[in-house]
Amino acid sequence: MNKTAQIKKNHQLIKFQKLVIVSILIGFLSAFLGISLKKITEYYEEIFFHEVTVNPIYYVIFPVFGLSVIYFLRQYLFKKKENKGIKEVFESTASKSKNLPSYKIPSHFINGLLTVIFGGSTGIEVSTVVATATIGSVAHEKENVFRQYKTELICAGVAAGVTALFSSPIAGILFAYEVISRKVTRAFLISNIIAVSIAFGLLTILKEEPLFAVSVTTWHLKAIPYFILLGILAGMNSVYLTRCVLFFKSQFGKIGKHYYKIILGSIVLSVSLFVFPQLYGEGYHAIKTNFIASNQIMTLTLALTFIGILILKPIVTSITLASGGDGGVFAPSLFIGAFLGLSLASILNTFFGLQVIPVNFMIIGMAAVLSASIHAPFTAIFLVCGLTNNYTLFFPILAVCLISKYTAKTIYPYTVYSYSPSLIK
Repeated sequence: MNKTAQIKKNHQLIKFQKLVIVSILIGFLSAFLGISLKKITEYYEEIFFHEVTVNPIYYVIFPVFGLSVIYFLRQYLFKKKENKGIKEVFESTASKSKNLPSYKIPSHFINGLLTVIFGGSTGIEVSTVVATATIGSVAHEKENVFRQYKTELICAGVAAGVTALFSSPIAGILFAYEVISRKVTRAFLISNIIAVSIAFGLLTILKEEPLFAVSVTTWHLKAIPYFILLGILAGMNSVYLTRCVLFFKSQFGKIGKHYYKIILGSIVLSVSLFVFPQLYGEGYHAIKTNFIASNQIMTLTLALTFIGILILKPIVTSITLASGGDGGVFAPSLFIGAFLGLSLASILNTFFGLQVIPVNFMIIGMAAVLSASIHAPFTAIFLVCGLTNNYTLFFPILAVCLISKYTAKTIYPYTVYSYSPSLIK
């Protein structure tokens, strides 16, 4: 009896050791992929965006060129296999037999990069999530002992990838839990904690700076009613984004010839980017600019700019995705939230003389729209705090993220991840 128990104990120990080793490997590879994609995208997006500001003719050339290259890569290099985004990850974790094929690593890496640098109004976050989930999926297939840990290892890849992009290990684990796994097991905790620790260690070695280095020193209790208003507006805006994505994907799905989708998508993108250059790519350049110049008086020109951006961003993002671009709603949600928060703060300061702090509203707005868009408030909190490397606004962000999520769920119960036509038949 003792011998049997000892054999069982040794087997469990070996299984644990293998899980630790594979989690370290997944964490390193996923973080390396995420950091590489982020760095390459930032580098080329800055170059290409500078070119379009100098030579506006590129507003016409870049979108059609980028979408065309992505189409030909999918047709001839990736054998006509389409990318469905995070829904592929859900399908894989829900099925014992359906795995994420290894080609999705280069496919999402390349297509996500090309989409953003050529002006597609989305971000690399979903491309990174699917590519890193695939690393976890491939690892689970390599050893029989990992067959039962499929979801846990996929989540480990995703958590490390999100950590690499946003410098927040807690956001990585929370995203894996809130959006993908929705359950916590011992293996989930072990694999995910190890993976994000490796990812964060790599970030530390490489001395990665926060994406938005802003100074937030305080917030005031008198701003709470306006934070609540921001949460409600953020929920409404997130529903508008979700409905836009679903509507345009549905409409473009009815177009038989793909080059018609590319032409139509490129025309909308080109015109929109020419009028509002802030919509180019993931839009982080515009957020950084407005963080610096946040104390603006609301003029007619500024009001029209904000209104145009908030109306057009969901449409342009949706058309980018519907016409073949690779990406999701992460970066657009952060972008919309920043401009929504800045708009509200400018209105309150200009017309009501309230002297609220615009940077606070921008940061809280980013978290609120993301929370409502993906129905993951705790991910949004730690992700935005990680982006700014500042936790001063933690409690107002927590409150506003919960308000925005439940506002959005009350208006429309689905996200772009959870929606399925069969749900509403």
